[in-house]
Amino acid sequence: MSVAPPRPKSLPLTALRAFEAAARLGGFAAAAEELHVSPGAISAHIKAIETELGAALFARSARGVRLTPLGQRALPHFAEAFDGLGDAVQRLRADAAPGVVHIAALPAIAQFWLSPRLPALRAAAPEIQISITALEQPPNLKRVPYDLCLFHSRGEGETVAEDALLPVCAPAMAARMARPGDMADLPCLTDTGWPDDWRTWIDTALPDAGFTPRGPLFSLYSLAVEETVNGAGILMGHTALIAPYLASGKLVAPFDMTVPLRSSLRMWSLRPAAPSSPAGRVAGWLRSQAHDQP
Repeated sequence: MSVAPPRPKSLPLTALRAFEAAARLGGFAAAAEELHVSPGAISAHIKAIETELGAALFARSARGVRLTPLGQRALPHFAEAFDGLGDAVQRLRADAAPGVVHIAALPAIAQFWLSPRLPALRAAAPEIQISITALEQPPNLKRVPYDLCLFHSRGEGETVAEDALLPVCAPAMAARMARPGDMADLPCLTDTGWPDDWRTWIDTALPDAGFTPRGPLFSLYSLAVEETVNGAGILMGHTALIAPYLASGKLVAPFDMTVPLRSSLRMWSLRPAAPSSPAGRVAGWLRSQAHDQP
């Protein structure tokens, strides 16, 4: 009677993913955020690997963690392996649901630029289902299954809309100002996602103004825009996003002092999509309609 020899114990895939993320991102907290678990879970997974191996992958100290030489040698291999796994999963998803296009977008872009264009896009391609996820930061497309990304960026992908800064407010608020310096006496609204907008505009448009904008902060650009429409103050508007509000008269620019930005609304994907594929068709349509106001 033959006896099957014992097999070497395999390391859990979940634990290996935790190690790769922590090693690539430089810490347990960053890995936990990417994998949507707690830092404690990341630590436990890595400790389990180290116990099984009988060797440390991270050196721990009061200031944080750093890779040991063993961890440094292992990282490139696991990064390549999980990149390959992510690519395989994306190809499988595309083959299984070829009519679905997943788009990741900055919340402000999703609401103010992409959403108004969706009705026309659905009419042009009714057989394609569009799924949108709003994210504050661009995802790692090697790991998550998004077909297209739409974010504010300087170099990634292709520009679909140029952007510029311009102070905007409700018409009644504009009537209270005669010159740009009057803004110093009024509430200046700030979106915390773009905390440097006011300083960027002032340094270029009013370098000698000598005033510091003061006013409420908003964590969502949509809330800042809505409050500006309601007359709460002056917002440093992004022209690529608020053009419909200016066209409708809900918002006005009290001073024609536009400052172009080096960053713009840009679109990209992990790999070039075939023009006839659903993702390629959606990208092509957005590209062709980018400068038209819905």
